[in-house]
Amino acid sequence: MSWFPDNDPVLGDVKSCDALELVIVPRTRDLGDGFTVRRALPHGKRQMVGPFIFFDHFGPVQFMSGKGMDVRPHPHIGLATVTYLFDGSIMHRDSEGNVREIQPGAMNLMTAGRGIAHSERTPDLQRKNGQKMLGLQSWIALPAGSEEIAPSFQHYAAADLPVVRDRGVTARVIAGQSFGVTSPVTMVSPWFYTEVTTEEGVSVPLEADHEERAIYLVDGEVEISNERYEGPRLLIFRPGDRITVKAARPTRMMFLGGDALEGPRHIWWNFVSSNKERIEQAKQDWKTGRFATVPNEHEFIPLPE
Repeated sequence: MSWFPDNDPVLGDVKSCDALELVIVPRTRDLGDGFTVRRALPHGKRQMVGPFIFFDHFGPVQFMSGKGMDVRPHPHIGLATVTYLFDGSIMHRDSEGNVREIQPGAMNLMTAGRGIAHSERTPDLQRKNGQKMLGLQSWIALPAGSEEIAPSFQHYAAADLPVVRDRGVTARVIAGQSFGVTSPVTMVSPWFYTEVTTEEGVSVPLEADHEERAIYLVDGEVEISNERYEGPRLLIFRPGDRITVKAARPTRMMFLGGDALEGPRHIWWNFVSSNKERIEQAKQDWKTGRFATVPNEHEFIPLPE
């Protein structure tokens, strides 16, 4: 989605669990028409968790009949977008000619690389009937050697992703490896992303086999080392420790993280790069129409002034 990331400092919660490095309370932003997002990354104290450089939680929002989301074509470089829905549908169209309806539980990974444009709109049927929407959008910063790779798009329906169910826990492995199973999604650097839902009183392990790790609490409440945390929160953990997360009530959360990149990234509007000059070039490319266009789209979001 085309949402300008906030880079100004935002205070996190005070935390007492030694394994926790930072607790981030997402900042709420109203994007208009009652559509709000909660932004957890980037944060004034932490730019990335593994390669996750942007993390937005949108909804729940109820669109009435005839209304919907219309994110006009906009560009990206140097990143991959992950749109993951719990409710509702989004129609994805991009400049590579990919057209796909994103539905709950599906994995949609659009790798921008050297440049791609896309739009995100409510599908016609849902616009006619109205729909509830709730979901997440993340950006995965690409490693230095892969920032200029060719753009691409992967789609896996919910039924194509591995699911682990055990004693009150359901885990859908969206990307990478978790709970002993591996997602079919192809990645250019090591990272993981898993939806975990738990019943009250159930404990879940967050393994220590990833360099950087976090849990995003979508809703519910968890207990870690006798401290309680209520959603929405992003809990960022120190490396090395095996963490046990106990659900204080029915909870939905995302386990995420991966290998740290080799250095920080510059981020401006929808552009991410290790090189400031590359972002300036992308600005001019969008402003002068050098990005490929999205087929059958006749609008676009202008470069912010």
